[in-house]
Amino acid sequence: MYPSAEEKAKIFETYGTGKNDTGSPESQIALFSFRIKHLTEHMKENHKDHTTARALKMLVGKRRSLLDYLIRKDINRYRAIISKKELGIRK
Repeated sequence: MYPSAEEKAKIFETYGTGKNDTGSPESQIALFSFRIKHLTEHMKENHKDHTTARALKMLVGKRRSLLDYLIRKDINRYRAIISKKELGIRK
């Protein structure tokens, strides 16, 4: 399930600089984390769903790429996004 417009605005407002901040790496990482959490729950119930498994792996890779970008550009922003436990991101 893709998040509704209200959920997305809440995510962007919480992790970005505002509710219209859709481009910052922090807000994109938060959105990907929301979708990864949902797809992980789906995969627990439907372990033979190979299409969803592929989509989940692709999302994890995109999130990892954004985290690597943050490490290169601004280590403090990376540490700030990692420290948020509700996203479920580990080093």
